[in-house]
Amino acid sequence: MPKPPSPCIGVCKFKRDAHCIGCSMTREQKALSKQVKKPKARRAFVTLVMAQQAVMGGYRHWDAAYAKACAKKGVEMPQRPDAA
Repeated sequence: MPKPPSPCIGVCKFKRDAHCIGCSMTREQKALSKQVKKPKARRAFVTLVMAQQAVMGGYRHWDAAYAKACAKKGVEMPQRPDAA
């Protein structure tokens, strides 16, 4: 089973309370995402990032960019969790 790609979509501008405007991750989360190697753990991490995006709002552009990265790797994109 191939591992899902990183949630990073290559924008890397930290403005929203130290969250990236491209993917919503903090610098610490970006560093952690590079350490998550197992596919199941990577999927859980991506789901966490998606939930964070839903709570923060304004990250719908990420869906298309991440779906493209998933398609390139031949991986199904995780379902977006409902906003809390």
